[in-house]
Amino acid sequence: MAILVLPRTLDAAVEKLPDIGPTNAKRLEKLGISTIRDLLLALPFGWQSYGEPTPIASLEEGSPATVVGIVKTINPKQSLRRRIKLTEATIVDDSGSSLRLVWFNMPFVAKQLHKGDRIAVAGAVKLSRYSGLNMQNPHYERLDGVEDMQPARVGGMMPKYHLVDGLSSRRIARWVESALPLAGQLEDLLPVEVRERHHLLDVGDAVRRGHKPDNDEEYREARRRMAFAELFELQAAFALMRANIALEPATPIRYRQEVIEGFKAGLGFELTTAQRKAVWDAYRDMEGTVPMNRLLNGDVGSGKTAVAAACVAMAHASGLQSVVMAPTEILARQHLRRFRAYLEDSFPGLTVELLVSSQSAPERRRVRASAASGHCALVVGTHALIEDEVGFVNLGLAVVDEQHRFGTRQRELLRAKGLGRPHFLAMTATPIPRTLALALYGEMTLSTMDQMPPGRTPVETEVIDPDNRARAYDLVRKEVAAGRQAFVICPLIDESETLAARSATAEFERLQKDVFTDLKLGLIHGRLKDKEQVMQSFVAGEIQVLVATAVVEVGVDVPNATVMMIEGADRFGLAQLHQFRGRVGRGAAQAWCLLLADDPSEAALNRLSLLTRLGDGFKLAEEDMRMRGMGELMGPRQHGMSDVAMASLQQPELLSEVRQEAERILESDPGFENHPLLKAATARRLELTSIS
Repeated sequence: MAILVLPRTLDAAVEKLPDIGPTNAKRLEKLGISTIRDLLLALPFGWQSYGEPTPIASLEEGSPATVVGIVKTINPKQSLRRRIKLTEATIVDDSGSSLRLVWFNMPFVAKQLHKGDRIAVAGAVKLSRYSGLNMQNPHYERLDGVEDMQPARVGGMMPKYHLVDGLSSRRIARWVESALPLAGQLEDLLPVEVRERHHLLDVGDAVRRGHKPDNDEEYREARRRMAFAELFELQAAFALMRANIALEPATPIRYRQEVIEGFKAGLGFELTTAQRKAVWDAYRDMEGTVPMNRLLNGDVGSGKTAVAAACVAMAHASGLQSVVMAPTEILARQHLRRFRAYLEDSFPGLTVELLVSSQSAPERRRVRASAASGHCALVVGTHALIEDEVGFVNLGLAVVDEQHRFGTRQRELLRAKGLGRPHFLAMTATPIPRTLALALYGEMTLSTMDQMPPGRTPVETEVIDPDNRARAYDLVRKEVAAGRQAFVICPLIDESETLAARSATAEFERLQKDVFTDLKLGLIHGRLKDKEQVMQSFVAGEIQVLVATAVVEVGVDVPNATVMMIEGADRFGLAQLHQFRGRVGRGAAQAWCLLLADDPSEAALNRLSLLTRLGDGFKLAEEDMRMRGMGELMGPRQHGMSDVAMASLQQPELLSEVRQEAERILESDPGFENHPLLKAATARRLELTSIS
């Protein structure tokens, strides 16, 4: 009989553990688990308690329970109606009472369990008038025929791990158990003094207690320690980034009162209090030699572009150029129109140019030459701005819109276009709770734009039952008849065989043929080559109803559009739906946002109803976070953070403690030279955030 030898290193591939193999290793890789170290650090996100073994005669319907018994019958079957493969079994305990078990789509159970086996099962107890007490898809464990042997992995507290198809929490728990002897080898990046100040477990104990706690308190302590360590690593990386930025001095931009007065006089509207505060914060940053590194965290329509334009005007007055990078050409062209309107008439000699990949080669050469010679004050564009051929003679300010769509490396390439380090201003129209913003963008200072310009009419938001779609169409017709325009948003570009969701192309054809036969319709999506032409036609009023995908999520400004109809609204996040809603109501007329759900379940409708009650993007994000948790709100793996760390962000005081500790360590040990583990971890973290 072959003896399985446990790998000796934490960095060994996870498939080296017993009973994993290449197939399961690929499944684990989808969860971000490639090595034994990864497996140990991936704590369960929760626990299910089934209690100690209970006699079958004492079971109660609806309760979780653990039962030990002898397999009396076990048979693989196939249901007649839906052709589902079943494994049915009956177990009998010492009292002679029986319990029916059924596993759906798990035919292998019939090969692993046999008549006469003594087993433990754990699951929710159900009661059927046909088969009496039963459990569906219960956890199970063979007790190897030893009469008094108690279950080791089934029952009691059972961990719940993140899963993909083909994996179960029970299997992961078995693999973790085989790897736990290596937990003592885990290096602790938290300095001893930090652990002592905050009464934290060392990493080995935290891993052991996190995977196999004796009680709830041990589990909470383990998660608290792991969350603190991950946030500490992140905040240490941010502290290092801030220190490194300060090493490259920027050209100070002196405040000039006449510049801001001229800017405000040419706007044609009054700045809100939030805008004035954000402008003042930026001006104070720009006066220093430490480069500004500020994030405008604003709601839809809060006027972030005007704040950026005020900064461009001040930079121009100091003889410095500016650059604004947007994620899409549609948004870049819109910025071009806005910056020209805000600046060119008020400041003679301040010219604004556009650089996007769809321009002709001669036009791109002309704009690049204008930037390189210093003849234009501001260049607005897309990724084309960071191409090698683009250069500036005296770049003093770099602005990135929808900055979460760019990687750190792309932002750094933009900053590197000047001879020195320019001041940097980032903008995001996705309202983020302050705690989360500090965690995700902790290298930046924050300006919160939580105030709408006066005169904007709130958008009426309504959840429409799919059966009442005709009422939504009637509203579109009514608004178009009044000279207005409408959006119809679809979650897909093309029809999908696996998703029952409306596609933009199919919906465009159906609406054109069967619903709005007398109206002028347009179609726009990410793969369309002439997106800008279609958008311009919509802006000009030549298209009355625009069928679109999420390509119009941000930046599209059509004041004449008053209806936003969203198909498959339950397939979008609340932040994205709020963005769509922000595309209408930008004029003086009343506007509507109509939400049609593919899945009209109670949970989906409750989530969508938040939009009908809340118009403030920050409150909406906070309520969504309260209902679903921080990880669900933002998607933890999207931001390189575990669910343990994301959940901890609901504790602002913890993040504050972590930031202070990171800054304290960096102050006493610049570059973390005396903390090699922390230095290596922050280097990895910075590399992770650099991936575009």
